[in-house]
Amino acid sequence: MNFWHNVQTAAGPVGLHWLIPLFLAAVVLLFIYVPAERSRLRNSVYLFALAFGGLCAAALIGQGGAGYGWVRWTALFLLWVSIINVASVLVFNVLLEAVRLKPARIMRDLLVALAYIVVGIVILSRSGVDLTGIVATSAVITAVIGFSLQDTLGNVMGGMALQTERTISVGDWIRVGTDEGQVKEIRWRQTSIETRNWDTIVIPNSVLMRSQVTLLGHRAGAPRQQRRWVYFNVDFRYSPPDVITAVEAALTAEPIENVAREPAPHCLMTDFKDSYATYAARYWITDLGPTDPTDGVVRARICYALRRAGIPLSIPARALFITEDDEMRRERKHHEEIEQRVAALQNVELFFPLTDEERGELAEKISVAPFVKGEAITRQGAEAHWLYIIRKGEAEVRVKVEGGDHNEHVATLHKGDFFGEMGLLTGEPRTATVIALTDVECYRVNKEVFEEGLRRRPEIARDISRLLARRRVELDSVLGQLNADVLRQQMQNLHGDFLHRIRKFFSLDGEK
Repeated sequence: MNFWHNVQTAAGPVGLHWLIPLFLAAVVLLFIYVPAERSRLRNSVYLFALAFGGLCAAALIGQGGAGYGWVRWTALFLLWVSIINVASVLVFNVLLEAVRLKPARIMRDLLVALAYIVVGIVILSRSGVDLTGIVATSAVITAVIGFSLQDTLGNVMGGMALQTERTISVGDWIRVGTDEGQVKEIRWRQTSIETRNWDTIVIPNSVLMRSQVTLLGHRAGAPRQQRRWVYFNVDFRYSPPDVITAVEAALTAEPIENVAREPAPHCLMTDFKDSYATYAARYWITDLGPTDPTDGVVRARICYALRRAGIPLSIPARALFITEDDEMRRERKHHEEIEQRVAALQNVELFFPLTDEERGELAEKISVAPFVKGEAITRQGAEAHWLYIIRKGEAEVRVKVEGGDHNEHVATLHKGDFFGEMGLLTGEPRTATVIALTDVECYRVNKEVFEEGLRRRPEIARDISRLLARRRVELDSVLGQLNADVLRQQMQNLHGDFLHRIRKFFSLDGEK
């Protein structure tokens, strides 16, 4: 009996004459086409060579020699371990990926470990080893191992739960406590994350399961992206709409790498400080790796956009403004303000019947009322005895048609236009809603201010009532599409009606 025959006898039913070339061919092909598993394949070749050496040693010892059984069992076990490793690469990395199935790594490891155990038991049983004693003592051994390795087992169970539930996957960006990074590997005992500082943090799976983990950029049914904030400060002297418009135009005009188009970047004012306002540009980043470089690009866009608009960033310093205040300066400022108010009143048709002196007296008592873009200056149906004259900005007049669900656009008001005269002169509820289209500054005249002049010269009520009637007819024509004859008759009726209501509202019934 020659040596090769003894080796074949030690190998048992395994045909080495076909197994060796088949094994080596499979390793070579997988080594070429699955480069990610080259380390496992290389180790499998080492184990196969060690197993073959063990079979050769068993052949030299002979079947009757001391230690033959254990040498043969060890060699066969190593042989099958190497075969199982190569087969796992073929099944999981080639066949399953071809049908787009990718089980969790820990499931693969469990199946491979189970295969090791089955092979070991089969080889032992075929070698004549009595497994009854092993099973009888396994409970005690398991208890000892479980008690001494409880932390390790906790990590293993945590790893199984993570990969089975797929709550966290390789490639996800997570935050655990103060640590933030991308998941690179989930193993039996630990999960490895790589930070933006090129650090690798190894977190035991049991710690990961007990801690609060934030999945960055995750939202059900939405793409993977995260909102970022870039803050900057601008002096109070520059209006928020100007700042916001300049920044948003710069961030949305041209695409920025790693910045999502939807939701679009936008800007808003976030806080007031001692001498400046704090703004924030918010955008959604699509790649959570280069956050700082993307923030840098966004900051550069903001900086240059503000420079183009002539809006400098606020300097963190305090400035002391000293103005010499004397009686002459106060009188000059007051006189300039009154002149502006009188000029505004002169352009209001409602105040045409007043003399220059009366307009000057009225200008002394009116107030300034500012409104921000989108704010309602008056609302249809509300009661307020004020008249507004637009000093700066634009506003839109809207009327809700009876039975309708939306407001109809009636007119756009500009600098010098006025509204609210019905409430001022008759006390009736607002007939329309006025919304600021831009930032608006208004002069506001209330009933008490106007009443004094009307009592001195009650005859101007007739001219005012004629004006009110004309404006009401114009409004009704928009809503009701009335013909010319009906409008003329309505004009006459309303003139008398408004005159009566003005006299009654201001208690002028005794005046002629």
